[in-house]
Amino acid sequence: MSTIRPTWVHATILGTFCAGFGVALALTDDITKAPIKERALEDKMAALGQVIPKAIHDNNPVVDAVTLTSAEGKPKTVYRAMKGGAITGIAYEMDASGGYGGPIKLMLGIDPQGKLLGVSVISHKETPGLGDKITPAKSDWIGRFTGLSLGNPPADKWKVKKDGGQFDQFSGATITPRAVVGGIRLGLEYFAANKPGMMEKK
Repeated sequence: MSTIRPTWVHATILGTFCAGFGVALALTDDITKAPIKERALEDKMAALGQVIPKAIHDNNPVVDAVTLTSAEGKPKTVYRAMKGGAITGIAYEMDASGGYGGPIKLMLGIDPQGKLLGVSVISHKETPGLGDKITPAKSDWIGRFTGLSLGNPPADKWKVKKDGGQFDQFSGATITPRAVVGGIRLGLEYFAANKPGMMEKK
């Protein structure tokens, strides 16, 4: 003779299981949260290290960051390199729109005079063998921007040669370099428009 359990018994068992599962998830989240945060910080420091020379700062730019507003009205984190208490460079991310595979995320390093200390590609979805030449592992193209500024070349020359500018495009791939050049130019314009807020000490 089978015994039919009351509904409340099933509800209790299910509730106990769900509660236990919830506790397990919470514990797992707590355990993994710190390593994930630490890895994200390491990745950020690595990206900053590519655009801010170690020789120009004795601080941690991540710690001495400020938050401004992007051209789209969104918060933008500006990382500030300092040496002897003086700001020697800043860095921030820019999204270069118009890439073949979607937006290309860049990190720009700029000195107080508006000169590029370096540019790195944080992420992209460009075509392997063509668009991925924007990365140092594939070519030295991205490194050619170091030392340039909004006035060098003039703003109207911040284009690929196919569009009347001075920057090389890749053989068989114009869309990707066009997007990157445009993104860097916008980044320099953002610096020019927001320099006081970037350079103001806390």
